[in-house]
Amino acid sequence: MSEDQTIETQESDEAYQLDRKAVAHIRQALDLEDRALLVHLMEPMHPADIADLLEQVDSFDRIRLIKLYDKEFDGDILSELDESIREEVIGLLSPEVLADAVRELESDDVVDLLEDLNQPQQDAILGALEDSDRVAVEQSMTYPEYSAGRLMQREVVMAPEHWNVGEAIDYLRNSDDLPDQFYHLTLVDPRLRPVGNVTLGKLMGSRREVLLKSIVEETFHTIPVLQYEGDVAYAFNQYHLISAPVVDENDRLVGVITIDDAMAVLDEEHEEDILRLAGVDSESSVSDRVRETTKRRFPWLFVNLVTAILASLVISQFEDAIATIVALAVLMPIVASMGGNAGTQSLTVAVRALATKDLTGSNVWRVIRREVLVGLINGLAFAVIMGAVGYVWFGSLALGGVIATAMVINLVVAGLAGTAIPIILEKLNIDPALASGAFVTTVTDVVGFFAFLGLAVIVLL
Repeated sequence: MSEDQTIETQESDEAYQLDRKAVAHIRQALDLEDRALLVHLMEPMHPADIADLLEQVDSFDRIRLIKLYDKEFDGDILSELDESIREEVIGLLSPEVLADAVRELESDDVVDLLEDLNQPQQDAILGALEDSDRVAVEQSMTYPEYSAGRLMQREVVMAPEHWNVGEAIDYLRNSDDLPDQFYHLTLVDPRLRPVGNVTLGKLMGSRREVLLKSIVEETFHTIPVLQYEGDVAYAFNQYHLISAPVVDENDRLVGVITIDDAMAVLDEEHEEDILRLAGVDSESSVSDRVRETTKRRFPWLFVNLVTAILASLVISQFEDAIATIVALAVLMPIVASMGGNAGTQSLTVAVRALATKDLTGSNVWRVIRREVLVGLINGLAFAVIMGAVGYVWFGSLALGGVIATAMVINLVVAGLAGTAIPIILEKLNIDPALASGAFVTTVTDVVGFFAFLGLAVIVLL
């Protein structure tokens, strides 16, 4: 990358971050308790940037900012806030400000807020809604968590399938309660079953007399209301959907899911996988307190401790060999480390493929075979390198041969374990991203130490 390109990239990154000078001025306004200045500084900021600001400042400044900003608080800020501080922020808002904020939100955003709040705060938000909005939100809350019913918005723009373009346009222009954002006009039959989608572009670009059913999109998918939200996000990504109608058990239209909500779920799924692969709770955030972070990380550190003890037990079986040949203590971490890294590579690919449904029963053996062969080839390559290192370093051809052979064995096992373990856990309905790392590390450590030290006993003693 050239110097100019590097500068452009840095400038682009900074353009989507909070401006340090602006943050400093906001802190100054807080210190002066100058509400007019604070509102002036924050007025041009996007709700997502204000949410970032609330997440990055400490609790003391967060309280001061919310109290001073007061009635200017926007409902979209609540939607953008990290779950770890959302409850705290809602608790700081006055009932009047909270009511005004939630009234601005679509039903799906209100449901998203309610899911992570305690009962008193849920009641406060529901009480702030108009009767029709409250009923819609309460109905959505009856659906299982992480289902399409929780993800959808109840505000749907629909039209009878026999209408023409002119009738649809007149209807839209005369409607007072259209959603703030929508992408399709959903056509329904007399039983309110969706039969097709018409994009707004097609609608506005067609003559008035054209029938709506003649300009429907070719790609049309309905989402069952009880479908898992991860599968919904996969369908949006797989079929390039912009929005999709949600149907109940009788195939009647009950809501719509839009691409922004589906992609938010996809991002959450990816984030959870990354955190869990590192043994970190999926709800962890930089905004968490020390006590919460400690409680979430301790269990997985304890699991790692147990696996380390298992590896140490294997080593303890070869104490005499290690005492006799000190070079074994020097070289054995190399075998385990290489196996651990190779296993993590295979594990990451396998977990990602399972999440995207690219790894299925039809190709599972081909993928396992590929990873084993990759482990074999890499093992042979590094065996030559480490065999030469062992010979030059310690002047022993036999020792070089031992570590070379152990390297091949462990990298082959690493490729096999890194792919097979996530698949097995998936079959057992255990999250492979959460549990695979500990198992793969244990396997590669135990096999690496056992192979190297066992061969050393056989060959060198």
